[in-house]
Amino acid sequence: MNEKAIKAVATSIRSLSMDAIQKANSGHPGTPLGAAEVAAVLYGEILKHNPADSKWADRDRFVLSAGHGSMLLYSILHLSGYKITLEDIKSFRQVGSVCCGHPEYGITDGVECTAGPLGQGVSMAVGMAVAESMLAARFNTPSHKIVDHYTYSLVGEGCLEEGVSSEASSLAGNLKLGKLIVFYDMNKISIDGSTDITFNEDIAKRYEAYGWQVLRGDMYKPAQILKLVEKAKKCTDKPTLIILKSIIGFSSPKQGTADTHGAPLGEEGIKYAKKFLGIPEDKEFYVVPEAYEYFNSKKAGWAAKEEAWKSEFEAWSQENPDLRKKWDAYFNNQPTKEVEELEFAETDKMATRDASGKSLNFIAQKYENLVGGSADLAGPNKTVLKNCDGIFNPQNRTGRTIEFGIREFAMSAVVSGMNLHGGLRPFCATFLVFADYLRAQLRVAALMNLPNIYVLTHDSIYVGEDGPTHQPVETLASLRAIPNVQVLRPADAQETLEAWEMAYESKNHPVCIALTRQAIQGFSKADKDWKNSIRKNGAYVALDCEGTPEITILATGSEVSTSIEAASISGNKKIRVVSVIDYNKFDELDENVQAEIIGGAKRVVCAEAGISANWKHYATSKKDLFCINRFGESGPATKVAEDLHFTAKDLAALLNA
Repeated sequence: MNEKAIKAVATSIRSLSMDAIQKANSGHPGTPLGAAEVAAVLYGEILKHNPADSKWADRDRFVLSAGHGSMLLYSILHLSGYKITLEDIKSFRQVGSVCCGHPEYGITDGVECTAGPLGQGVSMAVGMAVAESMLAARFNTPSHKIVDHYTYSLVGEGCLEEGVSSEASSLAGNLKLGKLIVFYDMNKISIDGSTDITFNEDIAKRYEAYGWQVLRGDMYKPAQILKLVEKAKKCTDKPTLIILKSIIGFSSPKQGTADTHGAPLGEEGIKYAKKFLGIPEDKEFYVVPEAYEYFNSKKAGWAAKEEAWKSEFEAWSQENPDLRKKWDAYFNNQPTKEVEELEFAETDKMATRDASGKSLNFIAQKYENLVGGSADLAGPNKTVLKNCDGIFNPQNRTGRTIEFGIREFAMSAVVSGMNLHGGLRPFCATFLVFADYLRAQLRVAALMNLPNIYVLTHDSIYVGEDGPTHQPVETLASLRAIPNVQVLRPADAQETLEAWEMAYESKNHPVCIALTRQAIQGFSKADKDWKNSIRKNGAYVALDCEGTPEITILATGSEVSTSIEAASISGNKKIRVVSVIDYNKFDELDENVQAEIIGGAKRVVCAEAGISANWKHYATSKKDLFCINRFGESGPATKVAEDLHFTAKDLAALLNA
């Protein structure tokens, strides 16, 4: 290792970072100044990557979990040759810049995930490591290793304080993900001061208890960092945490203090730091020439490694044509097997969670890249995968079922990481009410345009005896409020299968499927082209009448059949029932299209077993909101519904009011 060159790179990272943050008058210099060495060693000596092709399938992945230190990442990506120019760095944190305030996936070349909400980055890194091990087990052969890479992440105290990193790290240890290596930038400082005020446990012991290998080193000894990574790689049955003691804001006048965490150094501070580093005080965005020279000397070697992999991949393809065909199907979300189509009858009566279980297994047989599992609720969620290679664990890396444990937040992050890695279509599952545990990660998945699939069962007061703690009333509305999240609440078995088809087809947004615990009566659909109507409008006419309806009921999920029953016992009124499986899509329609679906009814009633927030501008009046604006209660489902006056009989009375 050329330590002089590594020092030049680290100095250049500090120079670019402090000037970019000063120019923006915004940012976090503490991490770029304090942890420059690990970035320099990682990108120069450790990573298997090729900046000329940032999407090389077998590249090592690096996730800056401490995303507030984004200038560390932008600087090293620029220096090593990714598509980030000096002008980009000069526009740090400005509208339209690829150097966003926190790293954003899909905007900046070389950025593997959107990070910033602390703890989520390293948790997504766990998902990337899971995907690597799954794909390696499925596609590597005795003569060719085409999937063989590591996942790295850099965390700080904030990441390790957030609960999601604990969940994910515990899972990673349990799964023995030996190709996951995490650097802990241990500077013992956070925004409010020394971390001793809130965070004084023994991190090494904590991670050893999770089942990790723990190593220690000094941030400012590059050769030592390289040796620690080499040691980490020798441990194949444990992920590794490398604790690097560091000084936040290193080289600045207030190094080692909270003052350097989240504010520009100021002109005098920058002068001090540049003098300390031995670089010109009068030059902004200065790069030590040796830094560019060092990375220029690496380009041929990086390209040669990728070309060697391509040759290996081609040889593997020639020897294993069926595997190559399957590889292409995995990475393009194409069917891998012909299976008999699944069909439900209109009259089928079943819980939509049961219909979902059948639909899931049908799609899993058709698309072998569909993998996933539940947060310890596989039975109630109906997400048990049958004849799908068993459980994914250290003894069976080909298993398609992931047992996430009671870790909803991390579960979502792992699914995001797997999607980011590529090659797999992951899903996860829990009760709808517990979507609140994963909501913060769902939001980040939506930001990244990831097609995560969320199976959310037990979707209303009809959970029954478990009571109000488990009966979601506000959750559907809260999920619909997240931009770029598609929330589907199917009304019967047929709609549930269609919801699964739509979820798998998604390419650029997460999909939440809300499902019932209780059985629902299937129904004949007035709109015979209802599948296309769902895709186009998010809604269709489930029950119709002759001529113009007097009342149109907009309903979702279990309330569609409730509405149909209510219409049948409400007398001679002319009633139309519309199934709104995708509220947001329906809500975004042109008003003329909405009016056509509503059918000219002078009265619109909205029926959903949840709060009325989404429906107020559709209902003719407040009394036409057949919703539940309170928490539920404990008791058998039918008795709870009766007590809350939320039955077909109650709806019929409302229609006749």
